[in-house]
Amino acid sequence: MVDIGRRIVVYGPTGSGKTTVAARIAVCLGVHHIELDAIAWLPGWVMKPLDEYRADISKVLNEHNKGWVCDGNYSEVRTLTLPQADTVVWLRLSYRVAFWRVLKRTVTRAWRREMLWGTNYESWRLSFLSRDSLLLYQATAWRRHHRGVSADLEGLPHHARVYELRSPREVEVFLAEVCAADR
Repeated sequence: MVDIGRRIVVYGPTGSGKTTVAARIAVCLGVHHIELDAIAWLPGWVMKPLDEYRADISKVLNEHNKGWVCDGNYSEVRTLTLPQADTVVWLRLSYRVAFWRVLKRTVTRAWRREMLWGTNYESWRLSFLSRDSLLLYQATAWRRHHRGVSADLEGLPHHARVYELRSPREVEVFLAEVCAADR
């Protein structure tokens, strides 16, 4: 059984399952799930100004002082989340697994015109014919993500235990242990 505390951050590259894992942990622990993407994006895929974004994150963390699970890779707010975290769950799945998940998710969202974070949609054009494509972003940011998280875990002051999960099976075993420990 794994005791991960009441404040957890979940990192991982695009397609690794951050939001799904964070939501499942939040349900098991009975704490609030904070999806950084939902706070960051304004309508029309406009990123919220950094000072406003940081203030919004601080407010949400303070409102849920009995516990939270926060998912997202925004290095601009790691100084707010990581020092408060009891545990970091770092999803380090293979590129092949993550890319397949992003591709499948992107096609599904574009096909269904699924709304994301306010009034934003993943469209066919945005997904496959744009420099802002999430698929292109994943391919170009993969190594930068791993270097950034690694540097912040070493360089930012924190007391969090770090669990690096490298396969879908490791993720499922970890989640089962976390959920069993909290009952």
